Amino acid sequence: MRPLFADPKTDFVFKRIFGTEEHKPLLVALLNGLLELDEAHRVVEVELLSAEQRPKVQELKYSIVDVKCTDARGTHYVVEMQVLNVEGFEKRVVYNVAKAYTGQLDAGQTYPDLDDVIGVTICDFELWPQREAPRVPMLSRWRMQEQHGGARGLGQLQFVFLELPKYDASRPPRTVVEKWAYFFREASNLEMVPEVLAEQPFRDALEAARAAGFTEEEWDAYIRAGMALQDERGALSLARKQGLQEGRQEGLQEGRQEGLQEGRQEGLRAMRTALYELLRQRGLSPGAQQQARVEGCEDLSTLQRWLVQALTATSATDALR
Repeated sequence: MRPLFADPKTDFVFKRIFGTEEHKPLLVALLNGLLELDEAHRVVEVELLSAEQRPKVQELKYSIVDVKCTDARGTHYVVEMQVLNVEGFEKRVVYNVAKAYTGQLDAGQTYPDLDDVIGVTICDFELWPQREAPRVPMLSRWRMQEQHGGARGLGQLQFVFLELPKYDASRPPRTVVEKWAYFFREASNLEMVPEVLAEQPFRDALEAARAAGFTEEEWDAYIRAGMALQDERGALSLARKQGLQEGRQEGLQEGRQEGLQEGRQEGLRAMRTALYELLRQRGLSPGAQQQARVEGCEDLSTLQRWLVQALTATSATDALR
């Protein structure tokens, strides 16, 4: 039996709500809400960029979904939903935004032609854990700052993060930001339209996610996206357990230097096995050169990085770059 509303954090539903011409007003509302723009500076219209206009970035296929657009003033936005916390995530966000910035220049254009780019990232995990100081709020904004006097400048690249686990579920949402966080967290669990989301634009967002409105093909695509995400999460979990826990535990149990070395080697072997298995499942058979590189690698973090890259690589060479 279908739920009342599909999960807006999945690839298919996120793009259905915020990445189509039909629902562009919802993308405008999301941007205005998370950017907390005043009336004089609110986004009033956006143009969705075609696939050809989007920068090519290697990333996890199902755990990162994005919509790229530009507003009437020329500001570009990279709006992303990040489900899994992976190694180097912050660097990937900066790279993606910087790529969107530099990708504006065509032959014959000059630097003054560059428009600002703002990255808006919704995280289904704590990027900056609340237990660590200084505490970063649920909605945070980042830009460059002069370190001596604190002056803000170089605002061509800006970053906005909404960390969903930091939402205070002990009370109903009050602000626009809290209502968007509530929508992303709870939509798939709702059995009716709650009063706090009965107003626009949240009601329209729920209607776009209403499962009864999906065709059979769309519902199948949604189910497949959810299964792929679970597979991704399981592959990462397996690699970490095999490569980090089993190997190190084996060495610790020995209590001797020989045992530690043996445990480390066991961890390396487990990580290599997981990498080979993932490449096999994706039909990316490594050649002799790639196998020699894997077998010769003695660094667990490098093997883990290759495993993550293998999730979306188009060849064994790309996976082991």
